[in-house]
Amino acid sequence: MSHKVLLNSKEVNITLHRLACQLIENHDDFSETVLIGIQPRGKFLANRLAKILTEEYQIKDIELGHLDITFFRDDFRRGEKPLEANTTIIDFIVEDKNVVFIDDVLYTGRSIRSALTAIQSFGRPKDIELLTLIDRRFSRHLPIQPNYRGRQVDAIDNQKVKVKWVENEGEDAVYLVDK
Repeated sequence: MSHKVLLNSKEVNITLHRLACQLIENHDDFSETVLIGIQPRGKFLANRLAKILTEEYQIKDIELGHLDITFFRDDFRRGEKPLEANTTIIDFIVEDKNVVFIDDVLYTGRSIRSALTAIQSFGRPKDIELLTLIDRRFSRHLPIQPNYRGRQVDAIDNQKVKVKWVENEGEDAVYLVDK
């Protein structure tokens, strides 16, 4: 199985800081904004961004949650093995807030569609935006586009974008892997 490095550790760090700055430009002090990482992989990106915003840009009181979309997916019962649910942690109100969904890779758009459905259980947001580290722009099945993107990648269907986080896999890197 061959792989190509799309982003190394230094490039991931630079990209995260750029995304954090873009969020600050649009959300100022985050008093009306909440960040929600889409489980399972978006939580690592969301946690890292919240840490950068808090520690390096002194943004106070960032509301950060994690949203499990397992039971809202349209392919929930289609796979050979059952999907494992993750934990949803949203201990704040999303009603009339600006919600920023955060996920590592935007591929077909189906996960985001599921997140849009799932968030309705927590109230009606004023606005919803999407931040993604990697945008596989030519693979969309649904008309969903990110408001914030780290990098666009043109990958064919037999390739997979693999994002690794130091907290989970011991390194920060993004690879393009042949399936």
